[in-house]
Amino acid sequence: MTRTARELLESTTGKLAPDPHANRLLPLIARGAARRDTLAALALEQRHVIAADRRAFLHLAERSAAEGATAGPECAAFFGMLAEGETLAQDRLGAYAAACGVDTAREAAYEPLADCQAYPAYVAWLALNGSPAEVVLALSANFAAWGGYCATIAESLRSRYGFDDEPCGFFDFFAEPAPELDQRALAAVQAGLDAGGLDESDVHHYGRLLASYEAMFWHALWERDQRAH
Repeated sequence: MTRTARELLESTTGKLAPDPHANRLLPLIARGAARRDTLAALALEQRHVIAADRRAFLHLAERSAAEGATAGPECAAFFGMLAEGETLAQDRLGAYAAACGVDTAREAAYEPLADCQAYPAYVAWLALNGSPAEVVLALSANFAAWGGYCATIAESLRSRYGFDDEPCGFFDFFAEPAPELDQRALAAVQAGLDAGGLDESDVHHYGRLLASYEAMFWHALWERDQRAH
């Protein structure tokens, strides 16, 4: 029986769900045990991630529009919305960084961690090499975990670190439901299915690597936090 786009999205998200213990930094933040310097490093790493991902999503939107039948306007609309979201997230990140004590000098002096920047490097690879409809599916599965992480962090920043709403806005943004983005993902995946252009083995490959690089991001910050003790 042919599966619908929604069934494929749900099954892929389930298969690619990360190990609940993979993010070792999250429990530290949740109980207020992560150092504020680590929270600042999270902001500084995200500056690089967001800028890179935005350019990658814009390129995927352009590729999708140009490739026509195998990706089409549905994929272009999805990636275009992701790029717009990164712009909004970048605007919100400033308040969080400032609350963590990040100023212009500290930002300029910060050296990004290689393991934290592996994720956007792979997203850039996907932007150049991945089939757009398959990338939509892999990214959508990864975003489910990222949204959950952001919800936990936003709550913990308020309850454990005394942050007010504005500095938490970056994490609130990603934690909030995004029904329009979900609909665009469904339309893009359905267009890929209709065109016969979805290879589920490639989707799994993309999604598995995205999840691995996501875990590397959090583990690098956890290690940085532990070395400081």
